[in-house]
Amino acid sequence: MKLVLGLMWLLHWLPLPVLGRFGKFTGSLLFILLRARREITLTNLRLCMPELTEAERVTLARQHFQAYARSIWERGILWWASEARLNRLITVEPGPVPVAEMTAKPTILLCPHFVCLDVAGASIAMVASASSMYVTQKNAAFDQVLRAGRARFKPVKLFTRQDGIKPILRALRDKLPYFMLPDMDFGEKDAEFVPFFGIDAATLTATARIAATTGAQVMPVIATFLPNYQGWRVKFYPVWDNYPGPDMVAATRRMNEFIEERVREAPAEYFWTHKRFKTRPNGEPSLYPRRK
Repeated sequence: MKLVLGLMWLLHWLPLPVLGRFGKFTGSLLFILLRARREITLTNLRLCMPELTEAERVTLARQHFQAYARSIWERGILWWASEARLNRLITVEPGPVPVAEMTAKPTILLCPHFVCLDVAGASIAMVASASSMYVTQKNAAFDQVLRAGRARFKPVKLFTRQDGIKPILRALRDKLPYFMLPDMDFGEKDAEFVPFFGIDAATLTATARIAATTGAQVMPVIATFLPNYQGWRVKFYPVWDNYPGPDMVAATRRMNEFIEERVREAPAEYFWTHKRFKTRPNGEPSLYPRRK
């Protein structure tokens, strides 16, 4: 891993079009080599986009691997490049980062799993402190670099799942924006089966519950690639009106519908290699092929 990190540091000096094309090339190789992840991706696309032909889904899956690999190599820019370079490469829409709005009251920054989500974090970290849930990495060297990269601008608070919800609630009450990634399958605990692309998906209700508990506003933010390797776009969406309301399941369904709409806008950049439908209701069989 130290060798990979060293290579990332060296490559981050390259112009983004060169680094981006290198990432796309490695993604094409990974699409061939990582059979299990390729099958997960194709299964997700068959479930979520049945209107596509199989050839179209294979093309989209390959594009996803290319985008994912690009995002990994380009992360070196986020970790080590100057603020000036980051500001040249990141386009904020509608712009600038709405610091006053997100710090005037408790704010949940809703950031679904698009491959460039770390760009959204960097755009905020350069101008405001925030907090987020953090998964400790198995490799100590990678964990150290990742934490340092995310905390190299304004002070941040990184919580683990083991910390529980209380530190998150305290941070929100202190008007420290909470960067929330709500769209992974963590099992049935604290989740409801809510449709995602028409398929029941175990979905955490934490966004709605935390908003209801703290009175926090929910402001979605999504980062995607700009065309032609020009950089990244970070788009801040209007705060959701009347959220969450009295029904936590309905609020969670509303969240999934919003994410689905954004995925359709940039389908290759969503995190399809994750088993989003792993947990099944009422003992239904797995939707994913068994590994041989």
